[in-house]
Amino acid sequence: MRYDAIIIGGGHNGLTAAAYLARAGRHVLVLERRPVLGGAAVTEELTPGFRFSVCSYVVSLLRPEIIFELDLARHGLAILPLDGTFTPMPTGDYLWRVNDHATTRREIARHSRLDAEAYDEYGKTMVNLARFVKPILSMTPPDPLGRNPRDLMTLASIVKRFRSLSEKDRRSLLQLMTMSAADFLDQWFETDVLKATMSASGIIGTFLGVRSPGTAYVLLHHYMGEIDGSVRSWGFSRGGTGAISLAIAAAAREAGAEIRTETPVARIRTNHQRATGVVLENGTELDAGVVVSSVDPRATFMKFLDARDLPSDFIQDLEHYKFRGSSGKVNLALDALPEFSSRPGSGPHLRGALSISPSLDYMERAYDQAKYGEFSRRPYIDMVIPTLTDSSLAPPGKHILSCFVQYAPYKLARGSWDDQREAFGDAVVETLAEYAPNIQRIIRYRQVLTPLDLEREFGLSEGNIFHGELTLEQLFFLRPAPGWAQYATPIRNLWMCGAGTHPGGGIMGAPGRNAARRILGQTRSDH
Repeated sequence: MRYDAIIIGGGHNGLTAAAYLARAGRHVLVLERRPVLGGAAVTEELTPGFRFSVCSYVVSLLRPEIIFELDLARHGLAILPLDGTFTPMPTGDYLWRVNDHATTRREIARHSRLDAEAYDEYGKTMVNLARFVKPILSMTPPDPLGRNPRDLMTLASIVKRFRSLSEKDRRSLLQLMTMSAADFLDQWFETDVLKATMSASGIIGTFLGVRSPGTAYVLLHHYMGEIDGSVRSWGFSRGGTGAISLAIAAAAREAGAEIRTETPVARIRTNHQRATGVVLENGTELDAGVVVSSVDPRATFMKFLDARDLPSDFIQDLEHYKFRGSSGKVNLALDALPEFSSRPGSGPHLRGALSISPSLDYMERAYDQAKYGEFSRRPYIDMVIPTLTDSSLAPPGKHILSCFVQYAPYKLARGSWDDQREAFGDAVVETLAEYAPNIQRIIRYRQVLTPLDLEREFGLSEGNIFHGELTLEQLFFLRPAPGWAQYATPIRNLWMCGAGTHPGGGIMGAPGRNAARRILGQTRSDH
């Protein structure tokens, strides 16, 4: 049987591309290696009665146009609000920012009246810049070195919009593109715990510290979350993040897409630098008009293709493309709720994100250890307790604590991750115990995922959660390589639609939607 399109990888971007292609009348097949759909946006029962968002655990960047166009609510998507961020401090104090602006302002004023005033101005500036960047997320990046007049017109329109910003916002945008998260926040605030917690958004998924130049932009990347049109909203998907993938899969199937799990691809079949289909690991050959890869650039071009089919300069660019996985995940099943010394009890502070980020120095020391090939003994930890919002994920009275951890460098200076895995998990739990002393006695199950585990199990090269770092030299028309940022590849009829393409990682769906629209435009013109 011949398909119009075969999509490699059943992660949320691959499924999004499948849904849009199928809605346009294409005969689409999605091939997923694992027994469950979703890639890194997946829900799995790791121990009886407890269903975990194993990797990605919150949603904010999922594009509203995808939710609307694919009618995901009808297919089961329900986003539950994540209210605020609670940061315990070693002094016994805490910082608690919530979605209610007046409450957050009063809380920040408790630490600094000046910062409470600055917080308003900072928020307005970031919202203005997010509005400037938002349309760029949905476009095919123009090639500034190419000769296509449409690319030049797109660039000109971006420049025109940039000039329409106020002088202050233009300056802030240029600073975001070049400064470190810490230096950028230093211009606005004086409270260390506030700057540390906010700077954390700038380092997620990068092998950089809060004082590394370029991390400020990622603050903006994480500031563009929208739920029901509310800027800077974060939430849980009812049923875990896997429910997002399943809703998109349901939309794709309704449109006619075929989806197979436990069907690993061995290689992409080519003929004269043109993709003609795929070969499965069991030897089955499948023909396709186009092949679309939602896996990362390294897996796509180094695993599924023969390097001799690719231009040497393209291979060189791929070799310079940085993955440098820097994070791990620790998932805990709990018999009770953690009790934080700085705010005992099971109040509403536990319903949002919980951040172990007490100071900028703490954050930078965590990075210092990673620079020399060690996991952080006192890491930055971002946590959620989704069972307080969605009780269906655990038995009555029991809870899940989902911990995203930095830093866990893919390349260790000594030993292997198979040897160090449990020591890494111990370091996370010991760090938590400094703020929530009851944590060790309420753990009934623990899963520790290292960057090596993320690579082996979820196909993320070097364990990078974004299919490559979100650094300035790997964004927009440079992602994944100069001249190849428009979802097409040097192999004709082979396309990319994963997080290794513009606009990057997070549960966003934009790469899948953008790629599908580009493929449809190209195939229409071919006919």
